[in-house]
Amino acid sequence: MTKDVSKYLFTSARLGFRPYEESDIEYLAKINADERVMEFFPSVQSVERTSEFVSRMMDAQDKYGFCYFAVETLVDARLIGFIGLCKQTYEAEFTPCVDIGWRLAYDTWGRGFATEGAKRCLAYGFEELGLNEIFSVASVGNIRSIKVMEKIGMQSKGRFEHINLVKYPKLRDCSLYSITKNVWTKIKS
Repeated sequence: MTKDVSKYLFTSARLGFRPYEESDIEYLAKINADERVMEFFPSVQSVERTSEFVSRMMDAQDKYGFCYFAVETLVDARLIGFIGLCKQTYEAEFTPCVDIGWRLAYDTWGRGFATEGAKRCLAYGFEELGLNEIFSVASVGNIRSIKVMEKIGMQSKGRFEHINLVKYPKLRDCSLYSITKNVWTKIKS
């Protein structure tokens, strides 16, 4: 069976990355309402907040050519969440920067989708967008995301207190990782 991949900006072995559609809001809101998925965020998110996120991502895609992309499985074109790149401008020593991030439906965890998708987004960022360095941030307790960062070749740059999380003692201490184009070029070979 031939798959139509023309709707995607790019693909990996099992995933398709595309811009958002208004129809994505309802499904993403279900992911954002799952307490397991949102364990390392201040709270679950409403449909309204999800709609605002999708709008921001659409704007970022139009302005920069990238965002936290809507991600589908190629086998059945099922939307499973997002993986991608996003400009970050909150106050920190390393900002402004481009961040790589992911959020996937709980029932897709443990299949390597985050790692596969993040590797493909690094390639897109370095090869297509010409970025020189990409960062990633996670609360120190978010071991699953930190392991993905390490699997894709990112190196620890230490810890910092996230200005947007100062009211959340269990979340505010964050791990910072990054990878440069030079390092990525060496490890991808």
